Amino acid sequence: MGFGVVIPARFESSRLPAKVLLDIGGKPMVVHTYERAIHSGADFVVVATDDARVVDGLAKWDIEAMLTRKEHRSGSERIAQVAEELGLAQDAVVVNVQADEPLIPPAVIRQVANNLVTRSSFDVATLCEPIHTEAQLFDPNAVKVVTDQAGRALYFSRAPIPWYRDAFADGDRASKSLHFRHIGIYAYRVGYLLRYVALPACELETVESLEQLRVLYHGGSLHCEIAEEDPGPGIDTPDDLADIRALFAARSRTDG
Repeated sequence: MGFGVVIPARFESSRLPAKVLLDIGGKPMVVHTYERAIHSGADFVVVATDDARVVDGLAKWDIEAMLTRKEHRSGSERIAQVAEELGLAQDAVVVNVQADEPLIPPAVIRQVANNLVTRSSFDVATLCEPIHTEAQLFDPNAVKVVTDQAGRALYFSRAPIPWYRDAFADGDRASKSLHFRHIGIYAYRVGYLLRYVALPACELETVESLEQLRVLYHGGSLHCEIAEEDPGPGIDTPDDLADIRALFAARSRTDG
């Protein structure tokens, strides 16, 4: 069984207006992400957007985008609409790659897809990476995850979990070996995805502002393992954008 990739590309962004179309090294951000997805070995890659401006912007790069409903509250809902309109099979695997990940390695996309393809008992798969710094451990924007021995996610939180009672009480706030940052890439089985988006939001999801907690709350199974490659930085702020542009500019000078 192969897999497909859907890239949700919402036009509005509070911190970076029209973020997905912002220029990076001569290409819109989402074009870089699309090209990474193409090289993952996916059977198909679709950009799913809520705005005709994204459709028009991608047409210039010969990339077809699907216009989806504006009222979708999440990328998962946008992907579910694409899956229905494409008539994907219930057991098909589709990967959610965020549009603001222009440096995501194709191998990471392939890894999360293969994790689900080869684990029939799981509904969703995702990835994580070890936390090595105190700053990241206590940063609420860095989501932490705890799994069992089989890689089944037990909980996600913006708080540092697990809590090292004695070490933290003694003032030792350095990262410990059991701390992992969640990487926001998901592979879904289409049948489960369609059921999932119809589920009501749970209080844990609302409190933490973490959509994936709905999966766990309603009894879904979510596999999580360490990414085989560094997933690279995403783009959420103007500073992030400046850093990525500088990185692309440096690479261009080196290649030239």
